[in-house]
Amino acid sequence: MRPGEPISRPADSASPVIWDAAGLPRSRLYDDVYFSAADGLEESRAVFLQGCGLPQAWAGRSRFVVGELGFGSGLNIVALLDLWRRTRPPGARLNIFSVEAHPMPAADAARVLGNWPQLAPVAEPLLAQWPGRARGFHRVDLAAFGACLDLAVMDAAEALEAWSGAADAWFLDGFSPSANPAMWSPAVLGAVARRSAPGARAATFTVAGAVRRELAAQGFVVDKRPGFGRKRERLEAVWPGVAPAPSPRPRVVIIGAGIAGLSLARAFAVEGIRPLVIEQAGPCAGASGNPAGLVMPRLDAGGGSVAQLYAQAFARAAALYRRTPDAVIATGAVQLEVGPKDPDRFDRIAAGDLFEPGAVARLSAEALGDRRGEASAAGGLAFDDALVVEPAALAEAWLRDADQTVSRVARLAFEQGRWRLFDDHGRVIVEAAIVCLASGLASADLIPGAPLSAVRGQVSIVRGGEWPSAQIGGGYLIPTRDGALFGATHDRDDTDTAVRAGDHERNLALIAPLSPRFAGRAAGTPIEGRAGVRAATPDFLPLAGRAAGAPSGLFILSGLGSRGLCAAPLLAEHVAALALGAPSPLPAALAQIVDPARFARRLARKGRVGATSDED
Repeated sequence: MRPGEPISRPADSASPVIWDAAGLPRSRLYDDVYFSAADGLEESRAVFLQGCGLPQAWAGRSRFVVGELGFGSGLNIVALLDLWRRTRPPGARLNIFSVEAHPMPAADAARVLGNWPQLAPVAEPLLAQWPGRARGFHRVDLAAFGACLDLAVMDAAEALEAWSGAADAWFLDGFSPSANPAMWSPAVLGAVARRSAPGARAATFTVAGAVRRELAAQGFVVDKRPGFGRKRERLEAVWPGVAPAPSPRPRVVIIGAGIAGLSLARAFAVEGIRPLVIEQAGPCAGASGNPAGLVMPRLDAGGGSVAQLYAQAFARAAALYRRTPDAVIATGAVQLEVGPKDPDRFDRIAAGDLFEPGAVARLSAEALGDRRGEASAAGGLAFDDALVVEPAALAEAWLRDADQTVSRVARLAFEQGRWRLFDDHGRVIVEAAIVCLASGLASADLIPGAPLSAVRGQVSIVRGGEWPSAQIGGGYLIPTRDGALFGATHDRDDTDTAVRAGDHERNLALIAPLSPRFAGRAAGTPIEGRAGVRAATPDFLPLAGRAAGAPSGLFILSGLGSRGLCAAPLLAEHVAALALGAPSPLPAALAQIVDPARFARRLARKGRVGATSDED
């Protein structure tokens, strides 16, 4: 920036953008332009789209993957989507992975993209789901274009190591090497090479010698090309190899229609595959069948991989539920301090970077009491993005693009490269290339030795009247469509689903410290109940991925415990990605902690066989 040149700073102090006298955006952190002053859109088309040989490179492909370093205003991605929607091969899917350590607010991006009104049909859907600033991966659905975007909010080297994909094209669009050398380091460009598919092409505006030499050293064939605007030259690079021929779409069967099965049905449908869902007793017949459920993350003050998993899953689930017709009953929840360690733990959670700024608020006892309309002896946390949802509405919406049949799968067999599913009479129900087990504890009947155990939970339900908003303490209390639900009991190795009068008393005792006023009212009201059996694992984390030790094509999503509504949508997308060879929305470290094979790996490290372990 020239000395004395006027700038304007955005009202949002977290924005990395400043605007120069001509109304063009610059990076406040790197003092560099986001795009050419000549014409940012034409620069994107010339440098990145043409530089990567698009659209010719995706002709005849069933899936094409684009990686980008430097998401910025999203201009490159909007230009890409505009080209994709006009030249997309029939039925093909576009996966985009982009990296941005300092995300631009949606208002700034809208100001940038508004310079090209011809892009509005593509820009507006992206802006409507603009990724946030929480640390981690953010998935954006662009279903109208047969595309999805995964944005990694973290440093480039970390993001590339965390990503599971292999790009067919790379847009290397970080700020200039002199302004941001870390983006062009050997570590980053080496990761780009490792994440390149055979025949991948990379393009960038810079011809800096260090960049040319490092790309070549990593194995790319690098050439200079005429530049755009005032830049004399740009770079194109090609990774060795030839892209493989597309594979036919597989037949997919999902066993189970609880929240895990529903989420898998949605995930495969988004990928253009109509799965068959097999359920023994109809949708949401098991543990997912309550009239309402709370969507809240599992809280971990350490900010480690478990906290990251549930924070990302919570954001994804909340976004999907809000877009599902009639699914949301209520928004917002408070969690009260119940133990001596909670005040410090809650302070650290609220100060962390895993949730969107302002999404988690620390409340004093007085503020919490004002919010609940009932005096509170302790403080807590407020989650404005928490939801209470109706599982039946999810089933109605997410099974529309799936076929369904009612049957009990008694046995699986892998024969002649395909899975056969048999009923109780030994008859073949269906054959498929991909089978996903999502039937909770019953999944262990089809995979002997699966590390799943039963946890019985009974909830209590009252009808009518005005009831409080969602609250969590030793127990939880949430509104339903026509009353309230509270509880819940937690009894391991108990599979009895009969409702017990004594468990209603246990549930009242659980919520009495949380809301004495509600407990008093509920005690004098007829109480109904529902009991279900959840599946848990030895380390209390889900199973999401390829079934351990099984032939190819068998996957499992189970062991969700009491966090199924939070975890299932994201983990289902992860399982669908593994099954179809697509990039996963889960960073690698998070995929590892839910990998069904983790228990076998732990035992192998310990040199023991025949027992499970909770230890890492």
